[in-house]
Amino acid sequence: MANISKFILTKIMGWKVVNTFPEVPKCVLAVAPHTSNWDFVVGKLAYNSLGRQANFLIKAEWFFFPFNIFFSRIGGIPVKRGKSGSLTDILAKEFRTRDWMHLGITPEGTRKPVKEWKKGFYFIAMKAKVPILLIGLDYGRKEARVLEMFYPTGDYRSDIVKIKSYYADVQPKKPENFIR
Repeated sequence: MANISKFILTKIMGWKVVNTFPEVPKCVLAVAPHTSNWDFVVGKLAYNSLGRQANFLIKAEWFFFPFNIFFSRIGGIPVKRGKSGSLTDILAKEFRTRDWMHLGITPEGTRKPVKEWKKGFYFIAMKAKVPILLIGLDYGRKEARVLEMFYPTGDYRSDIVKIKSYYADVQPKKPENFIR
């Protein structure tokens, strides 16, 4: 699968994966900016081209036959909106039960412009005691790259300013949808 993903990403789409993607057994992948549906395609191909599998959250409404089979195989975790219980707690527990888990999350939570990022990616990492691998999808350079391995301190307000600063030079597909 890695070779097929690499071929599609590099030869067909003209993208490259740059910087070293550290091989840690567990982490939250904060993938930004998220301004287009293409971000999922590029991000998934980039990570798969490294021979790695990442899980991702997807609306439970997408988990119906035959899509449920497809999304499960590529790492999808269905999320029911409005369900009681803390998704953060559920995912932190899931991290504890696995030897290897990389969970890709788009901190903005939507492709539309948002002033504040969702906090879930941060608190999942905190509760699971795993680092956050900051990944930028730069459409100007056609690069998927590691920006930083970030270890949350527990001071969300200070940490989110630092986290966002790593994305300052990353060009989104739709710049009008990314508020820096």
